[in-house]
Amino acid sequence: MFKKLSDYRKYRLLEMIPGTLTWSTFIVAIVLSFFQPIWVIYFIIVFDLLWLMRILYLQAYMLISYYRFKKAVKVNWLDECKKNARWSEMYHFIMFPTYKEPIEVIRSTFQSLVNSNYPKDKFIVTFAIEERDKERARANAEIIQKEFGHEFFKLLVVEHPANIRGEMPGKGSNTAWAGRKTKEFIDSQNIPYENVIVSSFDVDTCVHKEYFGYLTNMYLNHPNPTKTSFQPVPLFNNNIWDSPALMRVVANGTTFWLMTEQLRPERLFTFSSHSMSFRALVDIDFWQNDIVTEDSRVFLQCFLEYDGDYTVTPMYIPVSMDTVVGNTLWQSLRNQYKQQRRWAYGIEHFPYMIWFFTRNKKIKWRQKFHYVWNMGEGHFSWATAPILIFILGRLPLTVARFQESTSVAAQTAPYVLEWLMAAAMIGLLLMAIFSTTLLPKRPEQKHKIKFVEMLLQWVLFPITMILFGSIPAIDAQTRLMFGKYMGFNVTEKIRK
Repeated sequence: MFKKLSDYRKYRLLEMIPGTLTWSTFIVAIVLSFFQPIWVIYFIIVFDLLWLMRILYLQAYMLISYYRFKKAVKVNWLDECKKNARWSEMYHFIMFPTYKEPIEVIRSTFQSLVNSNYPKDKFIVTFAIEERDKERARANAEIIQKEFGHEFFKLLVVEHPANIRGEMPGKGSNTAWAGRKTKEFIDSQNIPYENVIVSSFDVDTCVHKEYFGYLTNMYLNHPNPTKTSFQPVPLFNNNIWDSPALMRVVANGTTFWLMTEQLRPERLFTFSSHSMSFRALVDIDFWQNDIVTEDSRVFLQCFLEYDGDYTVTPMYIPVSMDTVVGNTLWQSLRNQYKQQRRWAYGIEHFPYMIWFFTRNKKIKWRQKFHYVWNMGEGHFSWATAPILIFILGRLPLTVARFQESTSVAAQTAPYVLEWLMAAAMIGLLLMAIFSTTLLPKRPEQKHKIKFVEMLLQWVLFPITMILFGSIPAIDAQTRLMFGKYMGFNVTEKIRK
């Protein structure tokens, strides 16, 4: 990537920007709270008011997205596909990378494919295992091949070798290796790349029965299906009845945030499980194999490859994944933190975008600014907003009272802030109600009182915003700022 030492140093400066902005914000807020508390009080009131407005319009987006979601899952999308003469020519290449996951998780994932309302003889399924976990992985692969191999057009088991120079051990290197091996099979069958849709799924991803019909219909009716990725709604509810309350709030909060993003496709990046054209994947030479967040980087790879002529198309159909669960509460908390930190490490795209955008003269400057701003502002708010609202926002009020300030702002600010917080609770109430409508069927061993717990759990939302929002985001940005690069941490999958 870098031909000269000076280029590396320039890139390092770009990596330092997000963390520097975040820490500067905290330092300035603390210092001014002691020397100019009135200034900070005015800032906090305006900041909280802007966030309240943001919450309200995001709730409107969530309502619309939820309506489209509930409408989409009721349609027989295979029947819609059959209205297009090309539908029978289409194949689905479905990728499942795995590392140390138990067989019960993998089996439920493959069973969801079998339950799909779509011809399984159009599925090319790749089970991508790791040599680093070869004993467990090969045993699981043998079971899956025996139980499900006859269900699909082809079930490939591809083992990714360990210790390949230049690679980072993780999902990106595994999928890139398996993708190239699957390409060899597709070439041997003489299937045109334009007739293959790729779905890169985490191994705990259980698809809705209408997913592939919906996806095929969207692909066939898109004006330029090669130059777009397709992003479904992620539901983290495979094991939600067994997960601790804090983990459920984090999982549902992530789902609701991504549902609001569905209505703003100009902001969308691919995330976790997603689909795209195999032609595009071949054009970019598959997923990047030396980074943590390959699932969203693949969008930027395509965006640069096609000189800005690439988008993400929202899908209002769900895929279901696991909520974080550990053998103990402490293990659950630790695993949740690591998962959020890995997601927050998507800030590694910020220097990447600036570096390559400045070198691609064909992409419009408006597009470049749009994506850099959305990425920078989004991760900045992720790291700073909860702490500014719930913690540092109280500091200047305490200082002002200690200094016996008689300013109107100092006297009225506590009441204004309390009113803003109360108004924001409307959003929490909506999320609480919607979260119960997205729950899978209650297991018989779970008492009905569990529904009440599912509603009351949202009082923990401010805590989760700090513990599993701000802090891991600050952690990720600080690591990037100091060049302490992260490796890929696989979230442990446990089913009770």
